[in-house]
Amino acid sequence: MESARGRVDGRSAEAAEYRKLYDTARWKRLREAVRAEQPLCVMCLRDDVVTEADVVDHIKPHHGDHLLFFDMSNLQPLCKQHHDRDKQQMERGTYIEFGPDGWPVE
Repeated sequence: MESARGRVDGRSAEAAEYRKLYDTARWKRLREAVRAEQPLCVMCLRDDVVTEADVVDHIKPHHGDHLLFFDMSNLQPLCKQHHDRDKQQMERGTYIEFGPDGWPVE
């Protein structure tokens, strides 16, 4: 659905353009290679939790930069929850990490 600003799904026209990269055969092969190499969510593993990765995430946002988009060293496997919640908060600068004692970690 298009908004008043001409955006579809809240994304800019630029973002909509580079979203096409996710439909390429090259990306699909790279994504499967990452998941084959490490099938578990790296954020869950940090908490000693074993969870299958659903998503291959760009560690550093690529914003359409093809070199960064296809750079295997810029990719990490994540579960959907970590990708859709924690990683998004990290990119917005609103993520707060808590230690085992329940207090925020600096």
